[in-house]
Amino acid sequence: MHQIVAWISDTALNLVNTMGLWGIWIGMILESACIPIPSEVIMLSGGLLVAQGKLTFTEVVAVGVLGNLIGSIIAFYVGAVGGRRLLEKYGKYIFFNARHLEQSQRWFDRYGESTVFFTRMLPFIRTFISLPAGIAGMKAWRFVLFTFLGSLPWNMALVYLGYRLGDNWSIVETYLRPVSYVIGAAVVLLLIVWLVRRKKERVA
Repeated sequence: MHQIVAWISDTALNLVNTMGLWGIWIGMILESACIPIPSEVIMLSGGLLVAQGKLTFTEVVAVGVLGNLIGSIIAFYVGAVGGRRLLEKYGKYIFFNARHLEQSQRWFDRYGESTVFFTRMLPFIRTFISLPAGIAGMKAWRFVLFTFLGSLPWNMALVYLGYRLGDNWSIVETYLRPVSYVIGAAVVLLLIVWLVRRKKERVA
């Protein structure tokens, strides 16, 4: 598993280094369309290009957010038309993680449409939250608005960190990865607690 994650990270980095803005745009579309390419690697390396004077802060953030929007809209409509079954059946070929989708579904069921905004800044769930939003029939304009508002601060923060750290940007990614795992584990634990309580309420 670690080798797969490392390979995906290296692929994302090469995409940005070789294609610049186009690489950032493509990478963020894929990440938001339920293909788990780490946005941390994409946007931090974009910040490095800003530090090197090859790109500007505004255009890197804009392209990243645009990629988030396009990828999220694709996943949203896949969920709306019932494409979830196809992902569950064939998703393994694009490293689709059904467990993370289930977590996203529970978050959406629990907290409603506002989840689309808040989870854009959470690891794992941010990649998959668009599917349950589409399945639930959320209004498209609200989905796009919440996605934009949630994606903007996340992308700005990563680009800024990449810019400030320059060639040392990978340090952040190295520390963000275990933090992401901790957050993901905490999310799973909270969901388990909630499900146990809900089951007890039904029994009572």
